[in-house]
Amino acid sequence: MKIPFVNTSTRNGGGTATRLRAFRDRLLLQEDLNFLLTNRLPRSLLTHAMGRFSSIRNPLLTRASIAVWQLFTDLDLSESKHQRFHSLQECFTRELKPGMRPVNPDSKILVSPCDGIIGAWGAVRGMQAFQAKGFPYSIEDLFGSAGAAADFQDGSFITLRLTSDMYHRFHSPESGTVEKVTSISGDTWNVNPIALRRVENLFCKNERAVVRLRLADGRPVAMVAVAAILVASIRLHFLNLLLSQGWKGPREISCSTPVVRGDELGWFEHGSTIILFAPAGFKVCAHLQSGHRIRMGEALIEIPPFSATCHTPLTQP
Repeated sequence: MKIPFVNTSTRNGGGTATRLRAFRDRLLLQEDLNFLLTNRLPRSLLTHAMGRFSSIRNPLLTRASIAVWQLFTDLDLSESKHQRFHSLQECFTRELKPGMRPVNPDSKILVSPCDGIIGAWGAVRGMQAFQAKGFPYSIEDLFGSAGAAADFQDGSFITLRLTSDMYHRFHSPESGTVEKVTSISGDTWNVNPIALRRVENLFCKNERAVVRLRLADGRPVAMVAVAAILVASIRLHFLNLLLSQGWKGPREISCSTPVVRGDELGWFEHGSTIILFAPAGFKVCAHLQSGHRIRMGEALIEIPPFSATCHTPLTQP
């Protein structure tokens, strides 16, 4: 039996949805309660439970879950390639209709690998980046070793946070070759702004995957996909590999996969964060601001001429 998707925001109950969202917003503004609810609960247990629940293939349960999800988020499925889902996970990881995310063709920029809300960004100061104002972290710890992070000393970085209602797939920011994936086990702290202002070195504590890309001119770029509460599974499409808390495979996976700007690389199975790193000389596009939303394929980081390797990255205002 085919069960059509119903957008609850357009039904007579739209007023109820609006009131629930207003209640959600008031709740989220209570920082102590927000932090307690999202970080002091058994994170690993909840994450495993969410993974099991979202993978249940039952159209009736899925439809009901999506309806509840829409009451508390701004979930919009109008861009989705499919309107019917067998499981909640299928909705989380949905494809979009062709043409929904045009990719900027300017060869002098790296494009955003995903939809997201812009977080901390700017210059890597030596081997130090920031998760929030006054909360630095070591990129050596984030990447897993000093050697792995060395290419990005004094480079640039930008943080992109994916919320649960967003498009969850991530793509290549430029053409090149994916050389290596490093899986680093860890916790599943929430990565929302409240947690980032309270938990030191949060990104370095969480489960994450480092995807290293070599551009055609030989310069490196890295994407660090950070898991969070309710999402400890990261699918790497180009390797047909699922990295999760139960991953027992090798920590480092060497590969030589050619990619074109905008090619799909993988997806999160709920929502989380991608941090993009570029070497010295690259700089974040000046029009971007923390808190603003960006879509996959839009301009993100300026690529300097190949000889300009000592340019100081633009720092966050």
